[in-house]
Amino acid sequence: MGMSGRETLKMCARAAAAVAVAPMLLSYYVRARLLGCDRALEGSSQLLAFAPGIPGQYLRRAFLSRVLAACHPTVTIEFGTTFSKAGTRLDENVYVGPGCHLGLVHIERDVLLAPCVHVPSGGHTHGTSDLAIAIRDQPGERRLVRIGAGAWIGTAAVVLADVGRHTVVGAGAVVTRPLPDGVVASGVPARAMRARHRAVS
Repeated sequence: MGMSGRETLKMCARAAAAVAVAPMLLSYYVRARLLGCDRALEGSSQLLAFAPGIPGQYLRRAFLSRVLAACHPTVTIEFGTTFSKAGTRLDENVYVGPGCHLGLVHIERDVLLAPCVHVPSGGHTHGTSDLAIAIRDQPGERRLVRIGAGAWIGTAAVVLADVGRHTVVGAGAVVTRPLPDGVVASGVPARAMRARHRAVS
């Protein structure tokens, strides 16, 4: 059975995007050897973040599928979103809204991130214990944050710890401790308010 016209257009768009990002990929690989993968990724993702509309979605996906640990062909990444860690993984049907910032994170299938969600690489990316040393010079700890399949993260939430499968995180929440599967969580710090279909006892 032949492809539909829509599928043919998508295939052509993917091919065109792959060609268009080839010079940027070459630049990335050169800079990655000099600066490291993460520093090179930051600069490239900042530039690609400002490609608007559907063409921008195709360009970001074409580039990120070659430089991240995983970026599935069904991922959608909107305008203004930047990445800082090449170890990031984006699974099937992930949607990343406008203006997000993603550090070291594994976003599982069917997750929705609303606009301006921030997922740094855990809650201890900078050390703070030594008052004699500037915070920027203190060693931190970066860890992989996991957002479970089917979760929905609300606008301007900050996710510093794992989020369970099918969990909803309210707008403006700050997740400082892992959240279980299938709950609605909100607040600063975020806590489970109820299960998706029943009250939390």
